[in-house]
Amino acid sequence: MPTRLPSQPSPAYPPPSPAAQALAARCESRVNELARHMARDTFERLPGYPELPADVKDVEIAATVRNGLRLFLRRVREPQAQPGDYSLFRERAAQRAEEGMPLHTLLRSHSLGVYVLWQALREEAASGEEGALIELVDLLLHGHQAIIGAVAETYLDEQAAISAERREHHRSLMRGLLDGALPPADAFEQLGLKAPCLVVHLYLPPGRSAPSAVADRRMVRRVQTVLDHAFGTDAMSLLDAGGGHVIASPHPGDPDGERACEELCARLRHACGDGIRLAAVVAGSPQDVPAGARTATDVVQVARACGRPAGLHRMEDVLLEFHLSRRDESSARIAALLDPVGDRPELIDTLRAYLEHRQDRRGTAHHLGLHPNTVDNRLAKLTELTGLDVASPRGNALALAALLLRGGAHTR
Repeated sequence: MPTRLPSQPSPAYPPPSPAAQALAARCESRVNELARHMARDTFERLPGYPELPADVKDVEIAATVRNGLRLFLRRVREPQAQPGDYSLFRERAAQRAEEGMPLHTLLRSHSLGVYVLWQALREEAASGEEGALIELVDLLLHGHQAIIGAVAETYLDEQAAISAERREHHRSLMRGLLDGALPPADAFEQLGLKAPCLVVHLYLPPGRSAPSAVADRRMVRRVQTVLDHAFGTDAMSLLDAGGGHVIASPHPGDPDGERACEELCARLRHACGDGIRLAAVVAGSPQDVPAGARTATDVVQVARACGRPAGLHRMEDVLLEFHLSRRDESSARIAALLDPVGDRPELIDTLRAYLEHRQDRRGTAHHLGLHPNTVDNRLAKLTELTGLDVASPRGNALALAALLLRGGAHTR
């Protein structure tokens, strides 16, 4: 929640003069009349107000107006009393926020109410009461700013709470959709999604030496802003500081989402730095979404495990690696081939870079910032410890499979 600024101290006003109290007292008999006039006539010029139900106007809004009029008149009559209880104004502001009334409409209704009361005081004022009228207007405007502050604060707090509840509800639906806990068609309907859709997996690199909850929230907000620009606010996301999933409608003319994802990747790199990875799968129906999300996640994780550069990953880019990373009864034995160098991360990193650079020792050395002879020495040591000859086709394929099966890819 945003930090509230401290309330400014109220200026000290002298008690209203007897003339001002007498002028205000002549308006007390008109409270009900003024309340009806505001609720049924004055506020009708406000956008959206005419569509409100008659009982809301005649009961809730009229009662709120009467409350405001009586608070003002009481303040004139009893200047030493407390400024007044704004709880009804706060309650009504929360209701209007929940009903979706725009804040500007709500605030304009309060300002119009002040204007109508000013008109009533002016009509009651006789010649020679100009000074008393000025006193009352001073009090009226001072009280108005306090009420407006209470109304706006409560409205925004309620709106923030409603938005948070809505976001959490959407997150819950997304979780249920992606993990299969909810019927896909029901979740789609509640989320307002349509098929076919694009299921995107995002990976955000850690990149911070001292992560914090505040920094994580900022990262997620930056990512969400980029997603809104790329896919529109109708796209649904389930994100945290490490990434997550997005479900969006593909743009016309871009049914596979290729161009949209390239643009998204560029925008994310600009907003969040290098290391962004993503993959997308088109789901033809709600039932295809959970499998599509798993596939997109696996493509990204396979690309990471085999040392692919960050960016947009396509299944075609990692087709062999994706196949090799699938688990079966031989997987444990293949993964164990790298056990002898499990405590030698420099050898694993060199192997990963060597495979990614298609057995180019100079390219591997440049990527790792090493001398080519150092790369040769590391690969020789790896062969000595594991028995894998990565220079041979069979040894190369086994090393790649072992790397994928133990390198963080989400295999199944």
